[in-house]
Amino acid sequence: MVKVTTYFAMSFGAFIFWQSMDKLHVWIALHQDEKQERMEREMEIKRVRQELLQQAKQKDSLA
Repeated sequence: MVKVTTYFAMSFGAFIFWQSMDKLHVWIALHQDEKQERMEREMEIKRVRQELLQQAKQKDSLA
């Protein structure tokens, strides 16, 4: 009886561990996706800002 109970407890513990690791991996993946999207938005903002500065310089040089 002790062996059966121990086996059940270990199996249940492994299942809980597996589920928590799965949730952790999903959370990490989502966090990395959010970070990547934020970096892409920042790069797009920098690119547009640089283009606007170049256009402003060209207008100043023509005036």
